Amino acid sequence: MTDKGDRDKWEFYQDHNEKHHKWRWRRTASNGRIVGASTQGYAEKEECIENAERNGFDRSKA
Repeated sequence: MTDKGDRDKWEFYQDHNEKHHKWRWRRTASNGRIVGASTQGYAEKEECIENAERNGFDRSKA
């Protein structure tokens, strides 16, 4: 038995704002629907990953 969301895809990316490039994350279900996303941008990728972990991302499975 697998946990719900085990096959979700986590994506970390930089937005393309003209003034700055902030790190963001989004979680996509196996059916292609976005089921989670960061509500703000982060200056450092590590901060972005830490926020994703508080929202269900498991770094050990990445």
